[in-house]
Amino acid sequence: MKIGVVGLPNVGKSTLFNAITEAGAECANYPFCTIEPNVGVVAVPDERLAVLEKIYTAKRVVPAVIEFVDIAGLVKGASHGEGLGNKFLSHIRECDAIIEVVRCFDDENIINVSDTVDPVRDADTINTELMLADLESIEKRRARFEKTVKSGDKKAVEALELLTRMTECINNGKSLRSLKLDYEKLSLVDGQFLLSVKPIIYCANISENDIGQPSNRYVEAIREYAKADGAAVIDICAKVENEISQLPKDERAEYLDALGLSKSGLERVITSGYELLGLMSYLTAGEKEVRAWTIEKGTTAPKAAGKIHSDFERGFIRAEIVSYDDLVSCGSLAAVKAAGKLRSEGKDYVMKDGDVVEFKFNV
Repeated sequence: MKIGVVGLPNVGKSTLFNAITEAGAECANYPFCTIEPNVGVVAVPDERLAVLEKIYTAKRVVPAVIEFVDIAGLVKGASHGEGLGNKFLSHIRECDAIIEVVRCFDDENIINVSDTVDPVRDADTINTELMLADLESIEKRRARFEKTVKSGDKKAVEALELLTRMTECINNGKSLRSLKLDYEKLSLVDGQFLLSVKPIIYCANISENDIGQPSNRYVEAIREYAKADGAAVIDICAKVENEISQLPKDERAEYLDALGLSKSGLERVITSGYELLGLMSYLTAGEKEVRAWTIEKGTTAPKAAGKIHSDFERGFIRAEIVSYDDLVSCGSLAAVKAAGKLRSEGKDYVMKDGDVVEFKFNV
C-alpha cells in the first residue's frame, strides 16, 4: 500500500512524514521546502507477530509494510501547472490513498500561505484541483470512447455513460469518491488515472496545547467537511509526534501515556488507512519466519496465496488454517491439531483477519 501525504505548503506535512517514517526529510519554515517526493517504508504495527515468534521460535519476523510518500505542497491552480502542480498531481496518481494534512492551530511564527488559518478552505483548494485535473483527463478519455461507440462496442457505450456520470459529479462540486465506484467500474475507463476517486484521510495538525483536549473549532470544521466527503479525520500534533519518533523505542510508550495518548500517530494513521481501503492481514508462521501479509477484505484463499507467489495461486489445493486466537490459547500447532481446531479450507474460503495459514499447492 502506498499513501501520499499531501497538503498546502507549510502545514506540517513533512514534519508529520518524518514522525511516521523517521525518514529525516527536510522541514523548513517556507513554502515548497519539499520539491521531489520523499519516500519512507514503515512496518505495520502488529503485536501478533511477536507472540507467534515465541510460539515458533522463528529466526526472523517480517511485518506488513506501508510506503508513505511526502509530496510537494500544492497551491491553487496546480491543475493548470501553478506552483509544482504537474509534478504534484503525477505523484498522487501513483498512490493508493491520500493523507491530507490541514493546519488546525494558530501560530504567528509559522508562515501561512494564506492570511488566515482555515482548514476547510485549504482542503477545498486541494480537492478542487484534484477534481479539475480529473475533469481534463475524463474529457480526453471521452473523445477516445466516442469513436469506438460508433462501431457498436457495448463496453465503449458503458464506459461513455460512466464518464458522463463522472463529469456531472465533478460539475456538481463533488469528488469522484462520492460515486463509490468499485474496481470493475473503474477498469472500464482505466480509472487508475483519476485523483479525486482515491480514498482520503484528513489529518488535522493541532498544537501541543490541544493534545487531549476537546476538538478546537478548526478540527470541528474539518470533521464536518469530511462527513460530506465520506472521509476519516485524525487529529495529530505533528511536532510532538516527531519528537516521539526521536526517542528510544523503549521510552515512547511512557511518553505517550504521559500525554494521555493510547496510540502513536503512526498507529492511528495505519489503522485508519486499513479501514479506509478495506484491508486486513493474514499470517504465516514457522521456524524460519513469521510474516504478515496484507490483503483486501473478501479475498479468497487462492488469491491470498497468490500474494506469496503466483505458483501458490495457480496450483492451489487447499489452505490449512487456524485462527490466531485458537493458536495462542492452545500454545502450539501440535496442540491445535490435537484439539481439532486446524481447518482445511478450499478455493471458496474467504480469508479472515488473523488467519494463520499454510497453503498446499502443486504446480
